[in-house]
Amino acid sequence: MHPLVLMAGFGVIVLASILVAPRRASVDGFFGGMGEAGRAPGLWVLVLSQVTTWIFARSLMNAAILGYFYGIWGVLAYAAYYGSFLTGGLIVDRLREGGAGSMQDWLAARFGRAGVMAYNVVIALRLLSEVFANLLVVGLIFGAVLPDMTLAQPVAIIIVAVLGLAYSAWGGLSASLRTDVVQMVIFLAVFLVALFALIMAPGFQIGAVLTATGTSGAWNGQILLLVAFLQVFSYPAHDPVMMDRGFIADRVTTRASFLHAFWISTLCIIGFGLFGIQAALVGADYEGQLLGTWAAMFPAWVFAALMLSLLVSALSTLDSALASAARLVVEELRLAPRSLSGGRAAMLVFMALGAALTLWGNQTLFDAVAVSGTASMFLAPVLVVGLIMGRRVALWAYLVAFAAAILGAVAYFARDGVFAALLPVGHKYEQLLAICVVVLGVGFTAVFAGARRKG
Repeated sequence: MHPLVLMAGFGVIVLASILVAPRRASVDGFFGGMGEAGRAPGLWVLVLSQVTTWIFARSLMNAAILGYFYGIWGVLAYAAYYGSFLTGGLIVDRLREGGAGSMQDWLAARFGRAGVMAYNVVIALRLLSEVFANLLVVGLIFGAVLPDMTLAQPVAIIIVAVLGLAYSAWGGLSASLRTDVVQMVIFLAVFLVALFALIMAPGFQIGAVLTATGTSGAWNGQILLLVAFLQVFSYPAHDPVMMDRGFIADRVTTRASFLHAFWISTLCIIGFGLFGIQAALVGADYEGQLLGTWAAMFPAWVFAALMLSLLVSALSTLDSALASAARLVVEELRLAPRSLSGGRAAMLVFMALGAALTLWGNQTLFDAVAVSGTASMFLAPVLVVGLIMGRRVALWAYLVAFAAAILGAVAYFARDGVFAALLPVGHKYEQLLAICVVVLGVGFTAVFAGARRKG
């Protein structure tokens, strides 16, 4: 594939995104997503926005890589995280039923400033990881298509960071919602063409794909599936991109949007995972996060379609993450004035930090999911007992659950260092499962001990 073709295609997508972004930005539109006439987004704008911000480039690559190593179990493990649309929809609906306008509203009413600050720390890390991981995929793509250029990765990362920031900062959440629709339509068209080519290829057999165990066996994929089930209730609650979209339309529209986003995004993730499974089935060597593998496996136009779909999803997630970062800094942390300049300054800081982390050289994609997912697990007992069961939870219990989750995230991140002696001997995913069980055990014990019935 000639690099100019990929760059031209990506340039067209960026131009289309800029053209559909609102010409004039209002403060309410920037932070709340309202259109120029003050209307909330419709059902399919919300659905496509939810989907395209969750099937981001990192997730597509993770699904394919897990499929390569662990077969269908690896793909199902990652797809299980998309059950977050069901649990997230339930959480949002219960919050709105109680009159809350956000997760922070609900937490503030029960745990005060300390409870909200603990939550905001976790979602700030989540947003930073989103920027980092999607810029990383951009760098990997251009590194794969321009292998002879040593500066291809950093230059591509910087250019996409600047372009993404430019149109995101123009209209904030209202721009993100409108560009998400265009980007999702392009993604689906390009991705479905590539998927059709894969399924029609002479060596593709659906039976073999659905029973594949990958190059490393199914066991660790099954372990990851258990991890996903343990994290899937708390995971959406710490994702500000999903939560922000849960409060901008009426409840009926919002419920429907979460249901449609669930099945569409799950099918997309499984479909992309098939490319990784097929690479393992044909005996292709793992090369460069599978990008080099696919370049050798597929015709140039199929490889180009795959790369373009990854770039589209990266761009879409970047603008959504920046819009949520602006809302966090301005409306929740109140570190900047509620103005266009305040929101744009917040976006600039998050993009700069994410790009710096990417250029620093970390190449591990799934670890960002594992670490943030583990950190979010303090929310599971709090939401189950406090939101679903309707009990009052003591602040000390909330903070114990929070401390356990943060310690668990740090333990997984530093599993080869200071925490090595405390973790069971085994694969890192087995260690992750053990950490998740302990975090939930400590969290639920503390929360039940500190809970009392209302009234």
